[in-house]
This record gives sequence, C-alpha cells and structure tokens, in this order.
Amino acid sequence: MVGGGRDAFIGGVHRMAMRLDGKIELVAGAFSSNPEKAKLSGEDLLLDPQRVYPDYRTMAAEESRLAAGERIDFVSVVTPNRTHVPVAKTFLEAGLNVVCDKPLAFNLEEARALRDVVRKTGKLFALTHNYTGYPMVKEARELVRNGELGEILKIVAEYPQGWLLKPIDEEGQKQAAWRTDPQQAGASGCIGDIGTHAENLGRYITGLQIDELCAEFTSFVKGRQLEDDANLLIRYQGGAKGVLTASQISVGEENNLSIRVYGTKASLEWHQEDPNDLIVKYSDKPRRTYRRGNEYVSDVAKRFTRLPSGHPEAFLEAFANIYVEVARAIEAEVNGQPIPTDCDFPTVDDGVEGMAFIATAVKSAKAGGVWTKMENI
Repeated sequence: MVGGGRDAFIGGVHRMAMRLDGKIELVAGAFSSNPEKAKLSGEDLLLDPQRVYPDYRTMAAEESRLAAGERIDFVSVVTPNRTHVPVAKTFLEAGLNVVCDKPLAFNLEEARALRDVVRKTGKLFALTHNYTGYPMVKEARELVRNGELGEILKIVAEYPQGWLLKPIDEEGQKQAAWRTDPQQAGASGCIGDIGTHAENLGRYITGLQIDELCAEFTSFVKGRQLEDDANLLIRYQGGAKGVLTASQISVGEENNLSIRVYGTKASLEWHQEDPNDLIVKYSDKPRRTYRRGNEYVSDVAKRFTRLPSGHPEAFLEAFANIYVEVARAIEAEVNGQPIPTDCDFPTVDDGVEGMAFIATAVKSAKAGGVWTKMENI
C-alpha cells in the first residue's frame, strides 16, 4: 500500500476490504510522505520493518528486485489525487499490478497518459469505484441488460452529503483540507470527489455514454476555491436524458448516493444507505422489491453475496467485491493462466471516462453552464 498511514480514512477502509475474503495479505507499504510516520504506521500494522519503506519509489525498486514468489503481487494506491498517476506509473513500469483509488488522475491529460502505460506494460490495473460492488447494483445492471426496463429514457443520480457545510477545511481537518485544495484535488471538488461515483454508477448500470452536459458549480462556503455543490443536466448518446446532483453542503445528509433509471417498460431505484434493496416499478402492476441474498436474484448478484438474506451487507462488502475480483485476476496471472473474462472491476478505461466527465463538467461550469460536448477519452 502507498498512503493510508495513521489518521487516514480511506486507507483503513481498503485494508479491511482487502482482508475480508482471506485472499489478500498486506505485506509491504510506504504509508506516508513523512518517513517517521510511515515507519510508525508499519508498526501499527505489525509489518516486517524491512518492508516498510520511506517512499514509494524505494518500495517499487526494492520489491521488483525480489523473486516472483516473494515480491508483492500488487500495490494499492490510496494517496490524494495529485499523486495517483506518478505512483501508479512507477509500479506499473516496475512490472507490478496496481489498484488505485478514484478519481484516476489529477487531470484528463494525466489519465490518458496512464492508460498508455497500462497498455504498454500489460499489467493489471483496477480502480476502486466501490459502489459498483454492491450485489443489488449488479442486479440492476442485469435487469437493464435483460431488457426488463425496455429502452432507457432517463437517469437521475444524486449524491448529497453535508459534512463540508462549515469551513472545516480552513480549520485543519485533514480529509476536508486536501479535497478542497486545487493543488491536491485538481480542478473540481465535489464532482471530482463524489460526483464521479454518481456518473460511474449510471454508466455501470445502463451502459450509456454521455454525449454532452450542462453544469453549474457553486462554492457556498465563503473563500472555498473548489465547488461544494454541483447540478448537471445530461444528454446521453442514443437520446436518453439525465440529471446528476452532487453536494457536500446538504445539511443532515450523510452519504446518500441514490439512482433512479426510467425505461419504457419499467424503472428501478437503489439507495446506497439502504443497499440490500432494489425497487423495480411498473405502470401496469405492483412494484417489486428485490432483496440481496434471495434465490430469485441473478447468478451475478449471488456471486457477490456473502451472507444469507436478512443479514445485511454494506459498504465494506461492496468494497471487498472489487478486491476479491482483483485477487481472482491476479491469481490467474500468477498461475500463468488467462484472466477470467467475467472478472468484474473498474479498469483504467473507466478511470479515463471519469476524468473526461470531470473535465467536461468543469469546462461547462466555467463557461456559465453552457451545453458542452463530452471530452474525448
């Protein structure tokens, strides 16, 4: 792991998720740009001190020199946005697989360059758009693929949070400070942090690509350099329409990601804070509620379910579903076998599309909310 040392939120989530199925063991890390903090973080995690590195470059060099059965099989990158590409590129070029937190890069140009590195090295690259790991999200995608909804007409995706309503970034709160700093987060705050999840969720479930969008960004907290609220209208290729809202100043909201997809035959609705239920609605018959863990769901949803119905699974299990699929792919690579074609995790291509979405939204917002064609990926 690179990043994720003491006091880091997402690094801890990654570690819990990767361990959940007993497929992955954390054995090495460069946990902080501060060498002393990196060392102490390694002690916290009970790692061999010889494999706790002062920086990621040293880690990549030293690990790549080890024999195939001794070196790390992959690295998990959980640093702020601006360092994703240099860290990932270093390990890919050292012949090591990479799992990277989202968004993929600091900007679209970097994202395209990293995609080239992935293709050139032939190494596995996964992006942790973790909400695609929920079984009922996978069930929603299966329903769309099987024609249950008919032709898709509209997608409404919402991601409201309230934690940045006050200027805690100016008060030194670590998670807020880097997310609102354009030098670390990039050109977008709210959309880059959580809006990309909403966009990715709609694309994952429906398979639809954005043609153009119209975006309005607002920084409600005085002096904040990046937006803390965003509202978008979307036109998809093929004619479907979309509404996407992301906000981090919505008082009382915690992590209320939700999506509604409307088709010509039916619609579906899913809420991240109630993730074990998927609601399907019809015009001519009662609505249905699909619940995770039951025999009537698809084989795909069953494959990503660990517990019987009535035993809730949530955020960590969804995150773990990304890692368990990565482990399946890397296990095949280690054994000299083809990577299974049904491995289901976001790739570098998903990351480039996410960065193109951010770039297009930023461009539209800066122009005063005009309709803007999706950036080339």
